[in-house]
Amino acid sequence: MIGPVYPFKGGIAQYTGAMSNNLKKEHDVRVFSFSMQYPKALYKHEQRDYDNKTFAFDDAVYRLNSINPISWYKTVSEIKKFKPDTVIVQWWHPWFAPCYWVMLRHLKKSARIVFLCHNVLPHEGFPLKWLLSRMVLSKGDGFIVHSEQDERDLRELVSSPKLIRTVHPTYNQFRKRKIDKKTARKELGIPDDQEMLLFFGFIRKYKGLAHLIKALPDICSARPNAHLWVVGDFFENDKEEYLALIRECKCEDKLTLVDGYLPDDKVEPYFAAADLCVLPYESATQSGVIQISYSFGCPVVATNVGGLPEVVMENKTGYVVPALDDRALADAVIRFFEEKKAPEFARWIKEEEWKYSWDRMNENVKKLSVFSGKDMCNEQS
Repeated sequence: MIGPVYPFKGGIAQYTGAMSNNLKKEHDVRVFSFSMQYPKALYKHEQRDYDNKTFAFDDAVYRLNSINPISWYKTVSEIKKFKPDTVIVQWWHPWFAPCYWVMLRHLKKSARIVFLCHNVLPHEGFPLKWLLSRMVLSKGDGFIVHSEQDERDLRELVSSPKLIRTVHPTYNQFRKRKIDKKTARKELGIPDDQEMLLFFGFIRKYKGLAHLIKALPDICSARPNAHLWVVGDFFENDKEEYLALIRECKCEDKLTLVDGYLPDDKVEPYFAAADLCVLPYESATQSGVIQISYSFGCPVVATNVGGLPEVVMENKTGYVVPALDDRALADAVIRFFEEKKAPEFARWIKEEEWKYSWDRMNENVKKLSVFSGKDMCNEQS
């Protein structure tokens, strides 16, 4: 496995750790991670959290430096000593293209290369992103994607790829204490009658928080007990713009901001306490936030972008609304509470649980690991 893992922050490091630990139940697994993932000039935030061991993988090798070619060749040498049948590469950004291209050029001779594509192309602009992504992904023998959009992008970059499109697995690892809603609300100081909306994760423009803030006055007009909790880290330097928007919408008393990176072991009470998780994204391929929410039996309202509609069953596990439509967002939230949908949606989430297991994901990895060059695997699971 090549990719970030504890102590690195973020969903991809969590994914790598969860996937590797599950594969380890049946296979001999080695994880080769980064000594330096991004230079500080590119990513100014702290990249590591050593106190957060929820998704840790024992004995990971931290060798890769994304801008140091010497580290690339040393990592290749160590991987070759392990003699793997399959090398699984976590792919999400063309920043890593030079590093991965050099490594895979050598590893492809002796092992099958499977790409786990979180984003075939990045959300934001990046110089030569199509060229760099094609250069690396052309080295793959098999691919796993989590959305129709990523499948389309992959087919534009790679000729006749052997791929499986499957749902993003659930992060049950966050439910360490298995606390109930009443306990969670007591810990957070939330009244029992509050209708709690949750926005969770890095706060970046494409995630559409501004639309949810603009929708909040309409929501609270219809549902006076509604309250939005924004739990996340301001990834870009635009916190003041959001605070100004909150003041403009006159909803300061209807919004609680938990600003900053939240350690994994502090996540549980927010999802356990929430009535509804809201993802007002302007664009996306997929999001692990939905899977975290489902692991707590919490329904979602999401926009119809990327792979989000593929994991939200309309009027069963949540609602899907048009992107950039503040009124539609407000209407969906209001409808959820007025029609008292929480128990029904929770039952549907429980029934769909089997689709989101890591065992099922790793079966897909095994399928791609044994195909010959002539085999095709263009299926959705």
